Amino acid sequence: MQDMLVGLREAWQLLLSLDEETYQIILLSLRVSGTAVLLAALMGIPLGAFLSLNNFWGKKLILNIINTFMGLPPVVIGLVVYLFLSSSGPLGELELLFTPEAMIVAQTILVTPIIAGLTIAALSGVNPMIGLVATSLGANSWQAAWAIIKEARYGVMAAIVSGFGRAVAEVGAVIMVGGDIQGSTRVMTTAIALQTRMGNFSTALALGLILVLLSFLINLSLGYLTERRGR
Repeated sequence: MQDMLVGLREAWQLLLSLDEETYQIILLSLRVSGTAVLLAALMGIPLGAFLSLNNFWGKKLILNIINTFMGLPPVVIGLVVYLFLSSSGPLGELELLFTPEAMIVAQTILVTPIIAGLTIAALSGVNPMIGLVATSLGANSWQAAWAIIKEARYGVMAAIVSGFGRAVAEVGAVIMVGGDIQGSTRVMTTAIALQTRMGNFSTALALGLILVLLSFLINLSLGYLTERRGR
């Protein structure tokens, strides 16, 4: 209990002291996870919409693959990305290993199936009559699909928020491909793991509380924007 109280006090001290290293870690965390979620949403939402609104041979297989990847251990993703980006890998010439870009790649792979799967679930709950009505009023297939997506916008937004929460909380994959280099690839989760290993529990707790606070504020802002656009 005492460590928790000390962690709370230290969290506020870290935020108010304008410590350069702390804010660098926070900003890098937001940049890496935010970019990964944006890329994942650009791929996952159209993929989820396509799978939800169309029937074709092999659809069940693709859905099973997405469901499998939704629960894939992050260290497996980290290992695959590491092997691809290592000096002996097929993408080694890009020299992306142990950079923020490698972390973005790993988080994008991790989050894309989550956003796609939750988008499918959101669109599956929409009344199919909405698409039929839109088509009867002269809408083409893309416009009808967009009408269904707009109806499921809260579910789609929840998918994006869930994806961000998964990305910003990831530690295993980002350590493997990022290396937790101070001033370069150290993010909130890797900093928490480092401080815990060093026995600095109050500092680790302080960083954890800052991470929770940031996630809460981002989710609150996204929810507010969604409600405002829905009016």
